[in-house]
Amino acid sequence: MYQHAQQKQRNWFARHKVLTAAGALVVVVGAGAALSGGDDGDSASGKVVTADGRGTAGKDSGAKKEGKKADISGSGTFQVGSDVKPGTYRSVGNKESGNCYWERAKGSKGDPDSIIANDNVTGSSYVTIKADDKIFKSQGCKGWERVPAKADGAPRTTSVSGDGMYRIGADIAPGTYRSTGNKADGNCYWERAKDALHGMESIAANENVTGNGIVTITPQDAYFKTSGCADWKKTG
Repeated sequence: MYQHAQQKQRNWFARHKVLTAAGALVVVVGAGAALSGGDDGDSASGKVVTADGRGTAGKDSGAKKEGKKADISGSGTFQVGSDVKPGTYRSVGNKESGNCYWERAKGSKGDPDSIIANDNVTGSSYVTIKADDKIFKSQGCKGWERVPAKADGAPRTTSVSGDGMYRIGADIAPGTYRSTGNKADGNCYWERAKDALHGMESIAANENVTGNGIVTITPQDAYFKTSGCADWKKTG
């Protein structure tokens, strides 16, 4: 348990690194996620779901029919290839108090060196499990559903509410978004991502915001991640 807690704390700081113009990494200091277990759910909504779990209009490529069992349980350790298939998966409706944590690993030793990528999740998250991954761990998360490799939909959403990870072309549309009134102690963070592998090389751009934030999400972006920010509203 202590080792798992260390991994979660380490991950919170890792995912709040900001790439500066000079290419250096700046670690934002703030309160980390809680370090104990949480809620386990095995179903996801069939609607387009925002990061805080609320349904919105539009078609979602990863949507499942109500009552269908999740492809991966929200808590457990799974062997890639036998227990779970490689692919991209989505979990939605995770509350901050649930302490959802996932991990891709290159072995089952359980040591930090085995970790390929990991994340603490509030709201929604996507993760791509590769064929050469050995282990996928999930703790305290809602169930994971497998989604198509490419986004397919016509999202009508013009705002992003709540923490989470949104798929471009399925959950939200490309465009310029604005978030206002972010306080310095709110730890507002956004990220444009190229994929759902969650490595440093996956980050196209990111920023920590105080006050007003503006970001242009391009059609070439795969995902948009936001944490601790006021609502993002599409302006163009």
